[in-house]
Amino acid sequence: MMADTAKNARIGIIAGSGMMPISVATAAAAAGRPVHLIALENAADAEVETFPHTWVNIGEIGRILKVLKKEQCEDLVIIGGVRRPKMDDLRMDLGTLANLPALLSALVGGDNSVLSSVVEFFEKKGFCVVGAHDIAPDLLASDGPMGRKRPSKQDSTDIDMAIELINAMGRFDVGQAVVVARGHVLAVEAAEGTDALLERCANVKRWSPKWGKEKSGVLIKCAKPGQERRVDLPAIGPETVRRASEARLNGIAIAAGDVLIAERAGVIEEADKLGLFVVGVAAGTSQK
Repeated sequence: MMADTAKNARIGIIAGSGMMPISVATAAAAAGRPVHLIALENAADAEVETFPHTWVNIGEIGRILKVLKKEQCEDLVIIGGVRRPKMDDLRMDLGTLANLPALLSALVGGDNSVLSSVVEFFEKKGFCVVGAHDIAPDLLASDGPMGRKRPSKQDSTDIDMAIELINAMGRFDVGQAVVVARGHVLAVEAAEGTDALLERCANVKRWSPKWGKEKSGVLIKCAKPGQERRVDLPAIGPETVRRASEARLNGIAIAAGDVLIAERAGVIEEADKLGLFVVGVAAGTSQK
């Protein structure tokens, strides 16, 4: 379902890393919505240049606002990964300095608090911040298996345990992803992101004789309870599947309707090729 503003209004997309900004822009264009991408330097993929775009430094808040207004963007999507920049890499402009008190205030608190403050900042500037799923609902995970392989009984038990853990951790603003193997919690996602989480799992299995060479375990991704859905829904793509395979997992479970999938066809193709399952599940509901 599209956002409530005029259907022909241009959508601004602040694009971080990964293919999700490209997927959102493609879906918007297919629906007849013009877009303009604000491509963040050292983050956004070069493919953003296939759309109308402007490259900016993350410190150039004034320039970001100026471009969005010049391009007459009404809806605004903030999507893609962004690493905390080093101070030496920031190029703050006059617009950043003018808004410095509000920006510093937005950085106080946990991830969800920060993201809610970012949304509030842009909405006060006159933009309607919408979720990627509002523009491109087909990017949301569907319920059930998405490839040839299915989870085993043990996998389903591990999925239940992981969902319970994510729901319990939600009030601490921690973790969109967990890896559980044979009833053991191998890793919980922290600030480093899912790729680093899977690398940790690969190292645990590589150096611990307990796990042997056989595949085991499931990566589960869900939105945290109370999560700011407009700018922080979890996502997977083909690279997630490849890294899950390198960690010798059996598969990936994602919350149906609460996780975005970039390059869905590529995810399914990669999962079938590597022998992993990818399944959409009802978060909070037993899979047994």
